[in-house]
Amino acid sequence: MAAAALSLSLYLDPRQQHLHTHLNSTKGLPFPSSGNPLLSLHKLDRYNFKCSLPSSSSTNSVTSAQYYSFLDDPFRGSRFLTNEELEKLKALESFVYLQELESGSLWVRAMRAEEMDLTVGLLAESFAESMLMPLGYEALLRFLVKQYLIERRAVMPHAVTLVGFYRENGQRGEELAGTVEVCFDKRGANSSPPSPTPPKNSPYICNMTVTKQLRRRGIGWHLLKASEELISQMTSSKEVYLHCRMIDEAPFNMYIKAGYNVLQTDSIFILLTLQRRKHLMRKKLPVFNNLAESDISDSGVNFRINYGKVSEKLIKRIVPGLNLDIRLVLNG
Repeated sequence: MAAAALSLSLYLDPRQQHLHTHLNSTKGLPFPSSGNPLLSLHKLDRYNFKCSLPSSSSTNSVTSAQYYSFLDDPFRGSRFLTNEELEKLKALESFVYLQELESGSLWVRAMRAEEMDLTVGLLAESFAESMLMPLGYEALLRFLVKQYLIERRAVMPHAVTLVGFYRENGQRGEELAGTVEVCFDKRGANSSPPSPTPPKNSPYICNMTVTKQLRRRGIGWHLLKASEELISQMTSSKEVYLHCRMIDEAPFNMYIKAGYNVLQTDSIFILLTLQRRKHLMRKKLPVFNNLAESDISDSGVNFRINYGKVSEKLIKRIVPGLNLDIRLVLNG
């Protein structure tokens, strides 16, 4: 029986999000920046450090960086993984991107099974808001989005949904700040991508959204940066693609500032299909140090974390009980 699938393409605007959808019935821790991604941004020095997390440590926080195995994920399915896929799955488990903002702290990592409903709610709310849909449709949207995320979950490690969590300065709790989907290769590519069609075997970024009350803080910019760094760790491809609707001036400017160029634009005839015209944009990624490793030893789990201006005190606050063995390596 074919499951209903929802293919989402969301374009971030700090003032309002615009979400474009394609429905079909076939199966188909980081830290300073300007509060507004459109303003000039200070170039970040990126460092990588290796930290050892004792296997006995635990926390109730859904955003903890404690060890999590995607092999035990209930949504992963029973597909056999090759040795190469297992290594890439470990890389996803260990990836954390940290950024300290003016008003708080942001960290981005792969979505876990227990965070799916939170992510579904954020995407469904963003879609309903951008399309001015009645609240009565939100339950249907949640169902379609969840089916889509479950199907995408099954193709890991060829694609992944990242989630960002934000903690306000002086506060102890954190909240879901945003999400973005990253496809790494042909096996992770969406079966029905928006036009103009990106190369299926090249990395592709889509479905980016930021929680409404946390917009205009640079979170969208850092979701984009986290996606790019993860792509550099997961694949040898140095080109990444994304779509941006022509009417979305703010996200378009953000992508241009991030180094993306327009490769192709929808024909005006796309309007006959009741779709907005879109740019297909491409960026050639810089060379990052390869951190796609996660080692499990008797002493615990080693995590690879990318960060900008991050203090040891902040990291220990985010990851309770963490015993840091820091090895700094400056990325060019």
